[in-house]
Amino acid sequence: MQALWMVLASLFFATMGVCIKFASTEFNSFEIVFYRGLVGVAFLIGLTRVQGVSLRTSLPMMHVWRSVVGVTALTAWFYSIAALPLATAMTLNYMSSVWIAAFLLGGALLVQGRNAPMRQQAPLFLAVLAGFGGVAMMLRPTLVEGQAVGALVGLMSGIFSAFAYLQVAALARAGEPEGRTVFYFSIGAVLAGALGMLFVGISDWHWPGALWLLPIGLLAVFGQLCMTRAYSSGATMVVANLQYSGIVFAALYSLTIFGDQLPLMGWLGMALIIVSGIVATVLRDRAVPNAPAEEH
Repeated sequence: MQALWMVLASLFFATMGVCIKFASTEFNSFEIVFYRGLVGVAFLIGLTRVQGVSLRTSLPMMHVWRSVVGVTALTAWFYSIAALPLATAMTLNYMSSVWIAAFLLGGALLVQGRNAPMRQQAPLFLAVLAGFGGVAMMLRPTLVEGQAVGALVGLMSGIFSAFAYLQVAALARAGEPEGRTVFYFSIGAVLAGALGMLFVGISDWHWPGALWLLPIGLLAVFGQLCMTRAYSSGATMVVANLQYSGIVFAALYSLTIFGDQLPLMGWLGMALIIVSGIVATVLRDRAVPNAPAEEH
């Protein structure tokens, strides 16, 4: 079930990406971050009231860190999209799953030494690498002279995304409800977007283009809620690997909505992503059956 939450989150995020593509002709990146967060805050206030969940937290600094790394990752990704070919920026951002696997395995080996139980899951790391290989096959990233800064920022977006996902899991271990975690991240997005708008300005609203802001915010909330639940109760490396399914959904949208073409290498990459996700799930069940999600 946790795997399905991550697949559903990836579908929401890919759909949100389509909306952002249309909205970006009317609004700059900081505005999209701001309005995305604002819609999320309003929606989550209503949702948590219906659920009877308090927004008061006893872990403010954990939420601050999650918001800082999450918003930093988001801003870095938007910058890399502007500075690099889209395929390259997305590939660097999707390296977050590889970083998560490396952090988990490396941390377990450093803390627990040769007897670290995480070593049993080393094949999972290979499955994550295989999934990333599928992403590279689909996107076929390129880099030319003069794009070094953009590439470095794109790489940082992947690293900070990994920190953010691990912090999401840590908050869940501490007993924070999904709605509360996503609420404070949305507040961070509002603040970061507003700060950026002070420097880059505010665009005029034109209808119906401005209507894209509502689905962007709602899809972001739905995706964050599903992703938070997946990372809070699922095997972290398996969930990280299934995150690659987002690029499969994005490719299908490109084919059906924007009329893009996917070469044979791209279809093979898509198949590799799907197979690696299935293999990772099976390996996790065999290596550590009925185990809880990893501690961070």
